[in-house]
Amino acid sequence: MAVYAIGDLQGCYDPFRHLLDEIQFDPDKDVLWLAGDLVNRGPKSLKILRFVKRLGDSAITVLGNHDLHLLALQAGMVRNGKRFNTLQKTLNASDSDELCHWLRHRPLAHYDKKLDTLLVHAGTYPSWTVKKTLARAAEVEAVLQGDGYATLLGKMYGNQPALWSGKLTGYKRLRFIINCLTRMRVLTPKGHLALNFSGAPWTARKNQTPWYLHPDAAWGDTRIVFGHWSALGLIVLPNLVSLDTGCVWGRQLTAVRLDKKRPRVIQVEGQDL
Repeated sequence: MAVYAIGDLQGCYDPFRHLLDEIQFDPDKDVLWLAGDLVNRGPKSLKILRFVKRLGDSAITVLGNHDLHLLALQAGMVRNGKRFNTLQKTLNASDSDELCHWLRHRPLAHYDKKLDTLLVHAGTYPSWTVKKTLARAAEVEAVLQGDGYATLLGKMYGNQPALWSGKLTGYKRLRFIINCLTRMRVLTPKGHLALNFSGAPWTARKNQTPWYLHPDAAWGDTRIVFGHWSALGLIVLPNLVSLDTGCVWGRQLTAVRLDKKRPRVIQVEGQDL
């Protein structure tokens, strides 16, 4: 069995299928880890959702910020706009409710003990161990998968609170967890999320550090696999794998095999929008 992690798809169905051919993916034997943001920007979000859903247990995907926005649109908690008009076909599809129900039941974090590897869309907070990351993710998942999910999808927007505290409660607490796991890129030295930053790490302010470089990270030697940060690009280190290589911007779609001591990297050309 091979375990492959793949970066943000964002509606780029054709490069995705090409990449699966390149890695000779066999759903009867292999497993895909998808780093979230299955949808938006690219032209075929609907085909991706249908395909990944059909893969069943052969595909593990965590929720990204664009996935959550689709759910908010489908629940009627926000209005659609030009920035997200590529999602309209998905919203209008006859199986939209079924697909969004499936998407709403995806996790925000996934951990494999054998590989000692954590999969998240954007990152995890420096003071959170793997166990705490999974527990915080589970708090959000419980609400998303329950009857009150629509209210959460309406309340999740905003950049505050920017600093974690175990004393946070209610939607402020859930919003911070969502922002950390699906939107974060850089932090201040005191641990504030700087959510307005989206550029390359070397263009950040002097007091802003990539989340994975924050000192005394509580996750220890666990390998973290994430996407979300196309300006960061590909990083493959023993304890860190960054996967968003800008497929939707015409760069590459990347897969990294995780179950080997020396991870194998496979890339295909991205979507020409």
